[in-house]
Amino acid sequence: MSPSADAELDLFRQSVNCAAVLERMVGGWKLDLRQSTKRALKYRRGEGEIIIVNHDGRGWWDATGSAKGDVFNLVQHLDPSLNFGAVRKVLRGFIGITPTYPEADRPRSLDPDKPDRSPGERWADRPPLRRGDAAWTYLAESRAIPDAVLAGAARGDCVRLGAYGSAWFAHRWNSIVSHVETRSRTYKGSLRGGRKTLFQFGEANDAFRRVVVLEAPIDALSLAAIERVRADTLYVATGGGMGPGTLEALRITLTRLHEVAGLLVSATDANVVGDRYAQRHAALATEAAVAFQRLRPPEGQDWNDVLVQRRKA
Repeated sequence: MSPSADAELDLFRQSVNCAAVLERMVGGWKLDLRQSTKRALKYRRGEGEIIIVNHDGRGWWDATGSAKGDVFNLVQHLDPSLNFGAVRKVLRGFIGITPTYPEADRPRSLDPDKPDRSPGERWADRPPLRRGDAAWTYLAESRAIPDAVLAGAARGDCVRLGAYGSAWFAHRWNSIVSHVETRSRTYKGSLRGGRKTLFQFGEANDAFRRVVVLEAPIDALSLAAIERVRADTLYVATGGGMGPGTLEALRITLTRLHEVAGLLVSATDANVVGDRYAQRHAALATEAAVAFQRLRPPEGQDWNDVLVQRRKA
């Protein structure tokens, strides 16, 4: 690296504020003023998305996962498709830009008497998935998931009818709901206050010999439909990035796969981000001495794209 390049990198570290990048690069991030301190600014975007900016704007960490670092890492965290050269181009536009600290609206409690209910408590209040309800209709019509798969999801209690007709997808830890992802035609997010582990679906239950890892629960249901819900397979979804809870759950699953000489299959999306996740899955499989396979959808697609296209065809 040339001296001029070194100087530019130093300039970025000294002149670019992580808070300014958060506010302007992708939009939607706002400051939770009441839960921030001078040394730790708490930014929110939607339910369950929290990034803390620290070190006077020079550092950050994801409060819902394990990601952290400097302004270079932040840009790649916000857009994982960018390589280092592209990150430098982005940062040139932020030199000297100061944060505006837009204040986030305080989340409204759905229960005034229990403003901080856990995802598990909120999950328990939701009705089971049933044929004809709004969640079933959304998944069947917009996402092309067959009734047989939705019936299996209802039996396994991994999907429920959420608020405003959304579908709720459970992550569990020791059989207890620890995190809930939410999807509808117009919304994508998660309940706040949870700990991501794994969404799990499959008829194999504890008898699995094959585990397929996907990014989103809808993709897990979609691939299960494409494979006609293989009897030896557990379909799991990480909910995107893999935080400490997800990694721990994956390692426990891999230990069980090792005991039965099973197979770990990474079926993440066919893009740069999905390929990075697949590389991480491969490393975890090697660490656990478990056989590994990459199952990749067509370029630029996920498994729900494949399922929807098959129905149209």
